[in-house]
Amino acid sequence: MILIKMKPNNEEKYLTPRGLANLKNELNHLKDVERKEMAERLKQAISFGDLSENAAYSVAKDAQADLERKIIEMEILSRNAIIIEKKNEGIVQIGSTIKLKSGNKKFQYTIVGSKEADPENNFISNESPLGKAFLNKKKGEIIEIQTPRGVFRYEIIAIE
Repeated sequence: MILIKMKPNNEEKYLTPRGLANLKNELNHLKDVERKEMAERLKQAISFGDLSENAAYSVAKDAQADLERKIIEMEILSRNAIIIEKKNEGIVQIGSTIKLKSGNKKFQYTIVGSKEADPENNFISNESPLGKAFLNKKKGEIIEIQTPRGVFRYEIIAIE
């Protein structure tokens, strides 16, 4: 029996429909593929003999606990996530894709929940300083954001 302690977390977690589908796919992979691989790893470690002095068994049991913890956390998230549905196309909200202009440069970001954030692919968290600055703003508004490298000004040129 594995005892897993989880921190209480009452934060709301937002996911787009795409993010929920990705989460469910990853969860299925963990359950269907990685659990089986873990069982084989444990079986092999047990075959090495005396479990009280078997480092491979100890490592495999720890890895199994980590895997099960991740599965439980993902199941809880998939059940309790708030699915983002656009309500007002004229205002930046979670789920909005915004097009911005800063000087001569143009940018595009999608505002998502923290679990789905991927800044390298222009998915920014609603909890990040940048994400927070754009929430509830309208097309044409100029937002100034203080960063360690100075103040950046962005104009919202489109909201999708």
